[in-house]
Amino acid sequence: MILRRTPRSLKRLAPLAALTMLPAAAPPPSVPEIGAPELAALGPDGVGVMERTVVDTGAVDPLGSLAQGKLVRADRMLPLVIWYPAHVPAKAKRAVYSASLTSEPPQPPARFTVPALAVTGAPAAGAGYPIVLLSHGYNNDPVMLSWLGENLATKGYVVVAIRHHDPDITDVAKAPATLIRRPLDITYVLRRLRAGLLGSLVDTSRIALAGYSFGGYGALTVAGGALDAASPAVQRLPAALTERYTGSGVEAAALHDGAIKAVVAIAPAGGAPWAAWGGAGLSGIHAPLLVVAGTMDRTVGYDPGPAAIFRDATGADRYLLAFKGAGHAIGTNPPPAEMRGKLWDFDWFEDRVWRKERVNSIALHFITAFLDRNLKGDASRAAYFAVPSEDSDGAKWVSDVKAYDAVSQGGANPTWKGFIKDHKDGLLLKHLTPTP
Repeated sequence: MILRRTPRSLKRLAPLAALTMLPAAAPPPSVPEIGAPELAALGPDGVGVMERTVVDTGAVDPLGSLAQGKLVRADRMLPLVIWYPAHVPAKAKRAVYSASLTSEPPQPPARFTVPALAVTGAPAAGAGYPIVLLSHGYNNDPVMLSWLGENLATKGYVVVAIRHHDPDITDVAKAPATLIRRPLDITYVLRRLRAGLLGSLVDTSRIALAGYSFGGYGALTVAGGALDAASPAVQRLPAALTERYTGSGVEAAALHDGAIKAVVAIAPAGGAPWAAWGGAGLSGIHAPLLVVAGTMDRTVGYDPGPAAIFRDATGADRYLLAFKGAGHAIGTNPPPAEMRGKLWDFDWFEDRVWRKERVNSIALHFITAFLDRNLKGDASRAAYFAVPSEDSDGAKWVSDVKAYDAVSQGGANPTWKGFIKDHKDGLLLKHLTPTP
């Protein structure tokens, strides 16, 4: 064996080299990356976070009903994660979120943490804020959506995220029960909010629904999507539930809330192959709708899937924002450090084509414009949807502005408003108006 001495010059450099190789601490997912379109930026407020738990006493229990083949009732406990505009001292200690997800069988659940922008229990910055009720994906957790919840809170929204406690995603036999339970969770929390759960902090006359994946299904159903008794998924439910919640069933109206002001559905489930609403069920949605999707989504599809949902919601003024080549994981935070060691865990969070920070930043830009327009009455936000071409690749930069990071202001510059020069490729934005 030959031992080689390290030159003194290299010895002096080694500690410095080791330091420069250390990764920087990950920022909170709610902080958009550099190069993001302009409305993704954080707003003027700090963020507070608190938790509440509500109990739907004696609620219909679709999972128990599915197991027993008859109508079963049970108390339903629903924890809530609430992000809100807050006064946050400069040196305040930020929260750290923790949760777990189903890992690849037979492995135990994979646990992870997410750095927060929010401060637990920080004093609210004001009162009378509009509400965004946020519903996570199947077998997910609200902290996976902190990129959206915290960011919106800095802009004057109170975001109420439900922890739904779905069945394990690997137990497919139980999945149909959530077709009923998910919208019932949402409508129950809406009733509690209107009954004063958050007091003067919120304005309950201005409520939007937002959901990712199965949460998108829940948001669309609550906004007016009528379940179809002939749906292959609905038919897997006990007859007592099918008769109760479809058509003119005695509880069909309990799945809906007619006072919703706007709906954001990110990679929504419920379309093919489930066909939860049939061919005409989505026509009952009348609130403005923004569907966000990936054109290569292998979980809920694209067309059929979210693109068909966009077309079928004929009663709504609606937009479809599509990421060309993106898959299903477009609605989550970037992957936490603990979820980068196994591909199953990694795929809960990461897209296979797009950089996740880029996806989140673009989604924040359009979701902010959409909510500001429909919950705050900011008519100026309409300009962000008035794109000169549906395909962003065809929108050319013609401005005389030479700065490398120049931002399009629309108007005479026929590119997408708010995007940085040469940073808007790979997107589709479609618009349909209500059918008379």
